[in-house]
Amino acid sequence: MTHLHLPKPKMVATDVDGTLIDHDERVTARTKAAVDALIGDGVPFVLATGRPPRWIDPVVDGLGYAPLCVCGNGAVIYDSATDRVLTSMTLDVDTLSWIADLAEEALPGCGLAAERVGASAHDAVTPQFVSSPLYEHAWLNPDDTSVARDEVIDAPAIKMLIRLPGARSSDMRTVLAPLIGERADITYSTEHGLIELSAPGVTKASGLAVVAQRLGVESANIIAFGDMPNDVPMLTMAGHGVAMANAHPETLAAANEVAQSNRDDGVARVLERWWV
Repeated sequence: MTHLHLPKPKMVATDVDGTLIDHDERVTARTKAAVDALIGDGVPFVLATGRPPRWIDPVVDGLGYAPLCVCGNGAVIYDSATDRVLTSMTLDVDTLSWIADLAEEALPGCGLAAERVGASAHDAVTPQFVSSPLYEHAWLNPDDTSVARDEVIDAPAIKMLIRLPGARSSDMRTVLAPLIGERADITYSTEHGLIELSAPGVTKASGLAVVAQRLGVESANIIAFGDMPNDVPMLTMAGHGVAMANAHPETLAAANEVAQSNRDDGVARVLERWWV
């Protein structure tokens, strides 16, 4: 499939892990050069990630540029240049409590965690990531505050995380989605027994739509890159959705195009059609 005649995008949005950065979690020189070129051309460049604002700094350092960011799978719009949380959408305490009871019954042995957000990335007023004693991390998380189970759900959260070591995330979603229905949005960004819940209708697509409206860009003129199921809404919302070669089957199926992997500068290779 050739995409030589695609018009130049008016906005570029990309996932971070497994997409923009390589397996050493670095922005390569080739990727940085492609991003520099599009920014130099006045085209908005947006990060759209499951990461919270507090995990954006290393990406900004690697890019040498501080973009607008859709964080927490769409729940937060964060301006990394001014370190300000512009908007956030949260699950309320009643919903968190209801989901916790449901999850513990449907997925025995699961651990619970909640991601919260303040006014800036490292707002120290409240702990930003809290987890129950049963919660086992799917990846390194030095920011965790371990609390009693009921304290995980006693404040609004941009994201609730449910972890069941040894399970597949897709299977967990299959079990929980029919029980949760329209009360929360469920997604996952790893198959290692971790699902992530947001307020209803909150996805990377809804977050990107807020940014696009703010910048006056039509969704048809956006190119978006991703690799996991949490990227699917954004890839289908964008005029041109690109999955990485290393992407999850659901993401590959949703994309207009498959780029080379994040190991092979897949994002840069696509951007170089317009910007070198």
